[in-house]
Amino acid sequence: MKLGLCCSAIALATASSPAFAQDAPPPEAAPPVSVEGSRTFTPADFARFAPKNALDMLRQVPGFSIREATQQRGLGQATGNVLINGQRISGKSNDVIDELSRLPASNVIRIDIVDGATLDVPGLTGQVANVIAKAGGISGQFAWRPDFRAYFTDPQLTQGEASISGKRGRVEYTFGLQNNANHSGGGGRTYIYNRDFSFREFRNDVFTGERNAPQVSARFAYDGPGSSVGNLNLSYQRDYFNFVERGERTGPGLADRVRRVTFRDRGYEYEVGGDYEFALGPGRLKLIGLNQFEHSPNAQTVVTSFADNRDDIGSRFARVGDEKERIARAEYRLKSGAADWQISGEAAFNSLDNVSELFLLRPGGGFEAVPLPGSSAQVKEDRYEVMASYGRPLSPKLSIQLAAGGEYSHLRQSGERGLSRTFWRPKGLFSAAWKPIPRLDVNVRLQRRVGQLNFFDFLASVNLNEDRQNAGNPEIVPQQSWELDVETIRNLGPYGTTSVRLYGRLIEDIVDIIPIGLAGESPGNIDRATVYGFEWKSTINFDPMGWRGAKFDLTAQAQRTRLKDPLTGERRPISGSLLHLIHASLRHDIPGTPWAYGGNLTYHLPALNYRLTEVGRQWEGPVWTSIFVEHKDVFGLTVRANVSNLTNATSMWDRTVYVGRRTGPVDFYEKRDRTIGPIFSFSVTGKF
Repeated sequence: MKLGLCCSAIALATASSPAFAQDAPPPEAAPPVSVEGSRTFTPADFARFAPKNALDMLRQVPGFSIREATQQRGLGQATGNVLINGQRISGKSNDVIDELSRLPASNVIRIDIVDGATLDVPGLTGQVANVIAKAGGISGQFAWRPDFRAYFTDPQLTQGEASISGKRGRVEYTFGLQNNANHSGGGGRTYIYNRDFSFREFRNDVFTGERNAPQVSARFAYDGPGSSVGNLNLSYQRDYFNFVERGERTGPGLADRVRRVTFRDRGYEYEVGGDYEFALGPGRLKLIGLNQFEHSPNAQTVVTSFADNRDDIGSRFARVGDEKERIARAEYRLKSGAADWQISGEAAFNSLDNVSELFLLRPGGGFEAVPLPGSSAQVKEDRYEVMASYGRPLSPKLSIQLAAGGEYSHLRQSGERGLSRTFWRPKGLFSAAWKPIPRLDVNVRLQRRVGQLNFFDFLASVNLNEDRQNAGNPEIVPQQSWELDVETIRNLGPYGTTSVRLYGRLIEDIVDIIPIGLAGESPGNIDRATVYGFEWKSTINFDPMGWRGAKFDLTAQAQRTRLKDPLTGERRPISGSLLHLIHASLRHDIPGTPWAYGGNLTYHLPALNYRLTEVGRQWEGPVWTSIFVEHKDVFGLTVRANVSNLTNATSMWDRTVYVGRRTGPVDFYEKRDRTIGPIFSFSVTGKF
């Protein structure tokens, strides 16, 4: 949403632009070609967008949205909806967005949009993009994306990336350097009301958050002897985050005071992963390995100073966590006639070593440690999975894919409240791709899935800024779910595409906040929950209607969730789940010129968040809007000027806090509305 408008950049672009109006106009996007149930796009279809990399190209495919791989247990079967040369990305830190942004557009041969059930990659369903690319000579690309906010924050000048790719002998290589920087901030008023809605307190707060996350990465692809291929992925990232909030508070009968909150994080993480695939007997064997480590030390401090010179009060929560994940996986795939078979096995070993401390500010200064039971421990899980899959076309119009198996896990926690448990869980998938008539695709997926665990949920923790404490819960288990998706995609030819997806989820052991003891609360399992909704996506090309170079994208989603509240027994939504989403964008590439302009609108409404002592909604919105102007040839660079938050979206928090738990009387109501203000940003992308 960091879009903006910068007049000086436009003036520069105008002064340096060639006489495009005198040249032949760039090729217009051609209707996609239907090839064996797929839509195929070539570089000529994206020429008008002047893409620098494969990500720029894929983002302009009509009706397609990149779905990144979901956080899952281990590597498992493929998720997401993007392949590169028919292969999934066998890593976790190197996500598909990063990989596509490092793949030069000049190396892309074509992009095929196919039905996942027709591929020999188990787990893929719905529309899948297969980016077909070749190795070229040495080439590089870069991007710089600074942004400036009108209020509360310093300019952000360090976000950007650079990569270089090439080939030497049998080895293709890509080296990358990027910094995922972000500056955020807001400020404004908060009103606190008593249970009878009489005024209790006024607060005026300003916060800023600054993050830099520089990362270096390397990827090597090896074209081995015969048909063998291998990949090696390396990455290392540092994390620097500082958060400061200063608030003035006053109210009837209350001493004026100033409250200061600081949060500091200085961590790092690295990942080494690779795979090697070769022919073995009648099929092919692929071996995959991954080693990931993250060190995350952080500390939060809250201190309140009083105008009447009484002693300051305050507290500090400090935590140092070391997370490890090691995975070994083997996949054996063979083809028998029209059928594809795969047998896979995976062993994953995860652990968290965590030490947390809570301190209180002594009268006169200095912090003193106080007990926080259950906050320091080691959590480990050893997990083993076996799956078998089968896929084949049943007719020229219908293909299916089946997968079945299960996992065994041993979960244990050492230290205080230690516990050891073992589990066996079935997993499976059925998907079908049906093309009843030309230009109409129907995809169906039914999946039994096991969710990921957050080991920090097992341990006691404190959020001082929001005055919350989790007691810790060593008895958490992964949630399991039955998931059904039915999607229809209608190819409108030169007019674009439209799709509708209906989905439902039956979830067991969903993780939410539950009672712990007589007064505590913590993440824990609730027996059942349901989710159902629909999603509509459309891309409309206006070329056939006479507005050449213009296209409109729309996504609309509505969702309903239900579970039984663990405190009251009443039915309610899942905390923070999506209720409604609308995203609309317009882009016009002016024919015969290097200019483009457009904008977007996003409306997002989450459900209420439920804790045992409060209920409320915290979000930014309700509507974000933005506009941009782009010049695609400023000395060979693409320059974009943006402005966002034209509709003055704010940071809001409405909550009701109770004296004890939500079954008791109300303590107070909180109404927060903090200004964010307009955000001006600027981007320069190019290649070398």
